[in-house]
Amino acid sequence: MLRLRRRVHRIAPTIPTASMADIAFLLIIFFLVTTVFSTDQTVVDLPTSVNREDVYRNSAIITITVDRVIKVTDGEHSETVESVEHLDRFIADVLRRNPDRPFIVKADRAVPYQLVEFALERLRLSRARTVYFLTEGRPPRRPS
Repeated sequence: MLRLRRRVHRIAPTIPTASMADIAFLLIIFFLVTTVFSTDQTVVDLPTSVNREDVYRNSAIITITVDRVIKVTDGEHSETVESVEHLDRFIADVLRRNPDRPFIVKADRAVPYQLVEFALERLRLSRARTVYFLTEGRPPRRPS
């Protein structure tokens, strides 16, 4: 007797990938919407000024607190400066990524000027092109 073999066509299991691009796109949108960017939350009693100018949002910030602590942030991460080299490294990293990026010096009004001058000198030696002082604006006095 002759045995006939049946040919069995097995279909290999597959994962449907037609909607993978849609899922990836939705995940990207989800993470963009839910990401929280860190902002500098250090409380500082700012000095006042009559002239006021808007500052760029992508500025790097050097904060000097009343306790004489220097904190730095570039918008992505914040850290406390522990040495002169640490501040120089932060400034160099920011300028390496964008040589035209402005810096904001945010100093408490009770901070000795020598500490502010120290931060300005480090910025000058690093060849920072634009430096702003953050102040509280007050309206100009009107003649009475």
